[in-house]
Amino acid sequence: MKLTSLLNIDYPIIQGGMAHISRADLAGAVSQAGGLGVLASGGLSLEEIRENIRRIKEITQKPFAVNVVLLHPQIRDLAQLVIDEGVEYITCGGGNPLPYFDSWIKAGIKVLPLIGNVKMAKKVQAAGALACIFEGAEAGGHIGSLNTMAELPAICDAVDIPVISAGGIYTGRQILAAEILGAQGVQVGSKFLLAEECPVHINYKNYLINALDSDTVVTGASFGHPVRVVKNRLTDQLQKLEAEGASQEEFNAMARGAGGLACDQGDTEWGSVMAGQGLAYLEKIQPAREIIQDLMNQYKEAKASLLK
Repeated sequence: MKLTSLLNIDYPIIQGGMAHISRADLAGAVSQAGGLGVLASGGLSLEEIRENIRRIKEITQKPFAVNVVLLHPQIRDLAQLVIDEGVEYITCGGGNPLPYFDSWIKAGIKVLPLIGNVKMAKKVQAAGALACIFEGAEAGGHIGSLNTMAELPAICDAVDIPVISAGGIYTGRQILAAEILGAQGVQVGSKFLLAEECPVHINYKNYLINALDSDTVVTGASFGHPVRVVKNRLTDQLQKLEAEGASQEEFNAMARGAGGLACDQGDTEWGSVMAGQGLAYLEKIQPAREIIQDLMNQYKEAKASLLK
């Protein structure tokens, strides 16, 4: 069964649940355009999550998902909130989702966990996941250790549920490549940072447009929490701290609040500008609908060219 049929969407594109960023206007626009919009719970209070869920339902009647961050400080209440609000689909990551599976599935929620390796994929399949999302280390924000091209086919071979490819997806050709490797759909994050409906500061968007393709770096790896961001004065200082053997407390003190500084205030020098590898494809700001249509047109052209 195709992923689009499983999710009742027009196109096999899931919008990434980017913490502090993927709110109602973006998620609603993506769903209305035929993809699966995703509301991020990271960085939001329970009441803000509830308000955003209800706002999405005002924007569109089409399916959407909530990204349940398993490290949320009120995770038990959040796990119940998605049930109470009648959420149909959830993605989840940042921890172990298995303790919540039974209650979610019993409530009729379809669960699409983010996984990082074959072992995790098999576990969530056994627990009743509808599909799983494998995110390669090319992705922006918090990342795993395995890369898409090498690991994706192994994930697809290991499980029977649909696999969704994430990390480094910016073009229709990359969607086709993911399909050839066995994926039934893709999750797209960084590309939607340039959506008109995305709430990040205009300085953030312009910083991505003007960045070089080689400008992403990974910070925090020495503490076991690698994060891919676009380099700036903050990343220079964070990398210096790591190289000098600073404590995690010192590192965290410098990084704390940097996400909001970039997203909300537009400070692209001392804020955390998260984005994945593939900056060369971030060229212009446009409506979410156009982003999806461009991706699908590119995908169709690439697929047709293989048949010539």
